[in-house]
Amino acid sequence: MTLEEVARVAGVSRATASRVVNGAATVDESLRHAVEKAISTTGYLPNIAARSLVTRRADAIGLVLPDERRMLGDPHLASVVSGVTRVVRPLGVQLVLMMTGPGTREQALSDLRCGRLDGVILVHTDPADPVPGQLIAAGHPAVLAGRPLKPMPITYVDVNQTAGAALAGRRLKELGRRRIATITGPQDTPAGQDRLQGFLAEVPDAWVVHGDFTRQSGVAAMEQLVKLCPDVDGVFIASDLMANGAIPVLHRHGRKVPDDVAIVGFDDSTAALTCEPELTTVRQPIADMAAEMARQLLRQITDDRAPVTSVIFEPSLVVRDSG
Repeated sequence: MTLEEVARVAGVSRATASRVVNGAATVDESLRHAVEKAISTTGYLPNIAARSLVTRRADAIGLVLPDERRMLGDPHLASVVSGVTRVVRPLGVQLVLMMTGPGTREQALSDLRCGRLDGVILVHTDPADPVPGQLIAAGHPAVLAGRPLKPMPITYVDVNQTAGAALAGRRLKELGRRRIATITGPQDTPAGQDRLQGFLAEVPDAWVVHGDFTRQSGVAAMEQLVKLCPDVDGVFIASDLMANGAIPVLHRHGRKVPDDVAIVGFDDSTAALTCEPELTTVRQPIADMAAEMARQLLRQITDDRAPVTSVIFEPSLVVRDSG
């Protein structure tokens, strides 16, 4: 399969197709998507070795993820990998998965310095993590998944977290719930803070119990909540994974969902569909956001003058059976 055939299928010139394959930042988004789709359709494989000789790039990017146990248990992260792969695979760019652990981020920095990686996407960075600042200081291409806790000159992609949590609060009020609570995400993260802030803007007198986005914390937080407020009738749980752990706790205490307690989650991950009943939740388009992270990183790699930017996606409410 030739580049000319890719251009024909995409309805563009060979030069445009070549610029997309080589990661040029100056291609209109609609044309870029058309070429990416044509590459996928035709099965075209770029000559990576030849391209590397011209571009002097490794044609590889790093995706730095939480530790392996968290990765295997979090459907959100699987969607991130899928979204990034959707963009880089047709371009012949290798995706290197790097699990957080001792020396992982240092290895990423070393690989960038030595030319083994062209750039990195950082997912779920610790607020105290020095690596984003080190990447900025060294001028390495980098993109964050989510707003940084403190303002810094680095590109990031996020969803409007506060607006999404407000959707959850409005839904519970529309259902006529009066004794409303929330199980939060970790309050040392922007997502955890923003979801709590957005929800309390809608339901300022809500009971608040803290979790950390994991299923186990959803179990513990709901046990705490039913003791704190036994007649609670509506709960916003700040991640689907926590809701997956919290709903069985309500069942064990004889509370029916949604008859006795309406539940709204956040993410619209596969965890929402494994809840019983299926979870009403705030959708963030995780795979699309991850694809945009990849595109922003490729722009930086091909254009060292690419501006620092933030891309914010809008959330939506997905109504199912839990509330």
